[in-house]
Amino acid sequence: MRYLLRNLGFYLLAFWASITLNFLLPRLMPGDPVSRMFARSQSRMQPEQIEQIRRLFGLDDRPMWRQYIDYIGDVCTGNMGISLSRFPTPVSEVIASQIGWTLLLGGTALVIAVVIGNLLGILAAWRRGGVLDSVFPPLLVFAGSFPYFWLAMGALYLFGMVLGWFPLRHAFDVGLSPELSWKFISNASSHLVLPALTIVLVSVGGWMLGMRNTMIATAAEDYITMAEAKGLSTGRIMFRYAARNAMLPSVTNFGMALGFVVGGALLTEVVFAYPGVGFQLLAAVQGLDYPLMQGIFLTITAAVLVANFLVDLVYVRLDPRVRVR
Repeated sequence: MRYLLRNLGFYLLAFWASITLNFLLPRLMPGDPVSRMFARSQSRMQPEQIEQIRRLFGLDDRPMWRQYIDYIGDVCTGNMGISLSRFPTPVSEVIASQIGWTLLLGGTALVIAVVIGNLLGILAAWRRGGVLDSVFPPLLVFAGSFPYFWLAMGALYLFGMVLGWFPLRHAFDVGLSPELSWKFISNASSHLVLPALTIVLVSVGGWMLGMRNTMIATAAEDYITMAEAKGLSTGRIMFRYAARNAMLPSVTNFGMALGFVVGGALLTEVVFAYPGVGFQLLAAVQGLDYPLMQGIFLTITAAVLVANFLVDLVYVRLDPRVRVR
């Protein structure tokens, strides 16, 4: 319990620091988004009206410390402001409309990569020197050396344009609306294949190598030798004894990766015009949309911290040594 409470205090401190940085960094960027917005629209407004809009967005001439206090209060109440680029939509609604697609894409790719990578790593380490251990690591490392966007463009050209097996863009066809029906689910799944495939190909090699190296070290422990001397089956020793203990570093990495899923695979979403948070973040940066940038950054930070705290809870369950700290 002390271990969890101590870590919870660290996470709360990190969240406060992230809120402070999230408040300061956009305000240190050059440019005035409000003036830029009216310059584009070529609308004529009185200075008093422009000042009211500045105050609405938290960009007026109030002292910085007062803006900071108001910003902390807004964050605690869930008020992230109004999006400049999608005015007058609240930031929370913009993020809520995009985060589901990011979780679907990133979560699906992450789970597939973790399961396949760890399973291949376990089998490769248990049969060292075999075909699986000799062929797959260099092959997957070679595939992982390519950037996301290169594989995404290659897959889009080959499987989308040349062969025509999968759609080229977006999360579903034009004319459909999100609903729980087989027609929509099958259509969204076909749009999901190519972007998820590129993420899996790039990341699965790292999961395999990490598990393989940890598994090799774990297989040399005395309790593995004792289990073999007792005559236990190979499968039980491999999965119940060796793999369970070798899985601990992967659990930590999974927690970090799960948190960063919210950030989205930015370049992959851009290539496939996938309506995720990463794609929306790029549009917010290009449009100097301070409130939306702050909201997305804060959402990503909160997701990383929550995911790591959940990993700590799992660690207490998997590793009894942690409970006595």
